[in-house]
Amino acid sequence: MSDDKLPFSKPSIGEDEIREVVEVLRSGWITSGPRVKRFEADFAQYVGAQHAVSVTSCTAGLHLALLAHGIGPGDEVVTTAMTWPATVNMIELLGAKPVFAEIDRGTLEITPESVEAVLTEATRAILPVHFAGQAVDLDALAKIATRDDLVLIEDAAHAVGTEYKGRRIGSDGRTTCFSFHPIKNITTGEGGMVTTDDSALAERLRLLRFHGVNRDAWSRYAKMETVRDETLMPGFKYNLTDLQAALGIHQLARLDGFIERRAELASLYLETLADIDVVSTRTLAEGTTRHAWHLFVVTLELEKLRCDRDRFVELLGERGIGTGLHFTAVHLHRHYRERYGFEPGDLPETEWASDRVISLPLFPDMREADVARVCEALRDVAREVGR
Repeated sequence: MSDDKLPFSKPSIGEDEIREVVEVLRSGWITSGPRVKRFEADFAQYVGAQHAVSVTSCTAGLHLALLAHGIGPGDEVVTTAMTWPATVNMIELLGAKPVFAEIDRGTLEITPESVEAVLTEATRAILPVHFAGQAVDLDALAKIATRDDLVLIEDAAHAVGTEYKGRRIGSDGRTTCFSFHPIKNITTGEGGMVTTDDSALAERLRLLRFHGVNRDAWSRYAKMETVRDETLMPGFKYNLTDLQAALGIHQLARLDGFIERRAELASLYLETLADIDVVSTRTLAEGTTRHAWHLFVVTLELEKLRCDRDRFVELLGERGIGTGLHFTAVHLHRHYRERYGFEPGDLPETEWASDRVISLPLFPDMREADVARVCEALRDVAREVGR
């Protein structure tokens, strides 16, 4: 049993972030204010979008994006079961029905062919997930959406900085939702962003994130006005704070460096894992010209082992190696089994992956020696439980 734990993920917080947070605390203005405005402007410029609307999480962003596009009862939304439940839960909570497309076993992303196969007259939207830092086949999905007059909303929780055919995710003008959770490539503690080129949609998102009133607190304060608030539509309390944006401003400035380091570590993993035959690395998705390497995901060759994935992970933990599970297939979670009658075998490719995936440690402050340690632990466990 190792007492020296290597975590699965760890945020990289620098002195610039810390100084900015302290300045916010000293300013007396800690909720949504000038730093939120700056972070939104910087983020929009970085991804190449006309508008960036900050929110409390990517989950909140998905909720507002679906709502702003009018998704609701009677609608079907095609998505993937190979995701964190939030993607699917937001569809469900709006009264719409999630419909699952199959994934490619190599990339773990939904395929345009599988999306085509599940379309019905009730389909209103396609909600793909850019998995682990790769891009889905956006051009093919956009072609389907345009042909059938469907909304295409991108879950880019894993994909800040990812590029598809030389274009940054979020730059195509569609509604795209990003995450700044502590394990993501940049963090604001908790937080998210929705980008779009649609000005009317952006304004609706801004209203929905702050009670549906026509003016936020900073707008009133900056102009020293006393204005009667008016509710234009029922809204939520999903606004990011200046404390969080203080982190985001400097995290964003460091993002390209983070991705470069992640790519170096991923390359070392790929080289070192080549001789471990019980572990398979994932296929690079066609069209991904810049992988953000949010996660380094492998699958186990269970046929070569005398244990399942969960026991394999336990044995890695005993050797001090933290791991992640991305993901347990959503259609087999209890709520979705009971509500829609899903059973094992309904999505064989997704279930194959769900039983085998492991996310290995990957974060910018890792050393080359840490990668070597993870790979040696993998070899050691493989020797213990290999056939």
